Amino acid sequence: MAAQQGGSGKAGGAPLSDAELAGRLDRLSRELDAERQERAVAERTSRSRGTDYGQAFRLASEFVAGVLVGAALGWGLDKVAGTSPWGLIGLLLLGFCAGVLNVVRAANRMSSAAAAKEAGTGGEMP
Repeated sequence: MAAQQGGSGKAGGAPLSDAELAGRLDRLSRELDAERQERAVAERTSRSRGTDYGQAFRLASEFVAGVLVGAALGWGLDKVAGTSPWGLIGLLLLGFCAGVLNVVRAANRMSSAAAAKEAGTGGEMP
């Protein structure tokens, strides 16, 4: 109602001084900046959650691939050489070790890329 009566912010209807208007503008600017920062943090968090799921899926697939390749090679060796079940057991264990090694390597790459991204160097590894 006061805005319709000459743009006054006071109850008496007197116009606001330049200093009061500047103060209100500064306060509004600070509130807008704070809101923008909160939204940026929320957006980063939601993006990061999707990225985390992708990284977890990659680590799981690295491990499963190593185990399955070892099992398949062991089964094939047993069929060809007739050494059942020793080829399957041996190469399954070797596949498990390879899967663990792949997961450790990928996790190290991910953590160093994340640290580089936080430091502002881009996060790309050669």
